[in-house]
Amino acid sequence: MDFAGVASVVGITVICYLTGMIAKATAVDNKWIPVIVGIAGAILGVAGMYVIKDFPATDVINALAVGIVSGLASTGANQIAKISKR
Repeated sequence: MDFAGVASVVGITVICYLTGMIAKATAVDNKWIPVIVGIAGAILGVAGMYVIKDFPATDVINALAVGIVSGLASTGANQIAKISKR
């Protein structure tokens, strides 16, 4: 996996982070945000497998896993930012 593959995974994480921020701005309960970003990541992971040339997964199961982990990483990035502000 070269830089393009890594960039695509980071792109999924950033899009999922934005999705989580949008969900937080609405009336969605905070406990559902990881589920929302995980599902968004899964969808983007499968889409990325078909659209992005150097995507790090070549089958649907691995694309789902890459997407879900990327989506959940956006939640982790949010929590790290909160902890570092303390």
